Amino acid sequence: MHRILTPLTSAVTYSRWLHMFIPAAACSVWFFISDMYWMLALFAVPVGLVPAMRLQEGLQAQLLLTPSERGQPDASIAVAPAVSWAERWRTVLWLEIRLLISAATLMALWLPVASIELVLSAAGRAQEGLVEGMSPHWWNALLAPLPLVPLLVLVVLGGRLTTAAARWLLGPSPTDRLSVLEELTEELLERNRIARELHDSIGHALTVAVVQAGAARAANDPAFTERALAAIEETGRDALEDLERVLRVLRVLRESGTPVSRRPTLAEAKRLLDSATSSGAKVVTRVSGDLGLVPAPVSREGYRILQESLTNVLRHAGPVPIRVSITVADGRLELEVTNPMSGAAGPPGSGSGLRGMRERAALLGGKARMESREGEWRVRVGLPLDGIRWSDALHRSSGR
Repeated sequence: MHRILTPLTSAVTYSRWLHMFIPAAACSVWFFISDMYWMLALFAVPVGLVPAMRLQEGLQAQLLLTPSERGQPDASIAVAPAVSWAERWRTVLWLEIRLLISAATLMALWLPVASIELVLSAAGRAQEGLVEGMSPHWWNALLAPLPLVPLLVLVVLGGRLTTAAARWLLGPSPTDRLSVLEELTEELLERNRIARELHDSIGHALTVAVVQAGAARAANDPAFTERALAAIEETGRDALEDLERVLRVLRVLRESGTPVSRRPTLAEAKRLLDSATSSGAKVVTRVSGDLGLVPAPVSREGYRILQESLTNVLRHAGPVPIRVSITVADGRLELEVTNPMSGAAGPPGSGSGLRGMRERAALLGGKARMESREGEWRVRVGLPLDGIRWSDALHRSSGR
């Protein structure tokens, strides 16, 4: 019984009833003009082909059929003008269904009239109408609620059927749904990219700080301690700049559509190498080719891959000699980082850092390989310089 009565206490039931009465009012005016209902149904065809009619019907359906208690619109009903003939004809079909439901609504208006006449019949003042021919008895008043039962059923079921029809005929087209899925996918990719960048940047800064602090304490040398503190300060400042940039992206990038700060590229890799050197590692760098020929998306991802590689070396092997090779030739960027493995720490595991490097390389059609050979840990990444137009567009759309 509770489940039966619950819809009658819901505000949406009566807002849907109001939605059904709007075309019923138009039908009433038409009946005063002409008794040919089919002409009204025929008139709905050119009206439904007007593109703005879909916008008006979608807005009305959202407000009355699917009102949201949290103020969020129902995405299952589109609020936009028709942009194709398919959407126009779906609007026409929707208007025809509304007219059909409105006709049932008008007929249902006689049900409360019947209840009133039953009460009048019990009082001995029956008029000619739906209860014509009934003998006036007091127990007719007991029958007065009965016509209201099918009326309430019509209100609840009619509202649900109208809402289902609205979601079917006024809902987003397959193209619209695909666009929404693409937007959600880009948003998830953006969140994943931001999380990865924070991992790379903050993880690098914390690793350098820990290594520097441990080395300074072990050295017990005021001059070395001073250099270590300076390196920690510089690395921390860089990490704070990255964090501030990411936070600004989260706040305003979606609204402005323009990048608020430029991400670092391989042209700025010197600060990474200097940071590793100041941590006690001996870094030997070899650059071959013109880094200016590397497209921006490849250069940006290459910078982050180099950053993560150096971070892994300092975290797992400590301040050991590191060989870095950056080569631009034959339409490819080849990046290699090699270091001796520490006997205590062993090679890096298969954590999120290595997985992130593989994902970055795969995003640009390249490949990242990590291997241990003859006591050394080697990271080799190859990225193509062409065929990344789609990736460049993705970077621009996400504000990178």
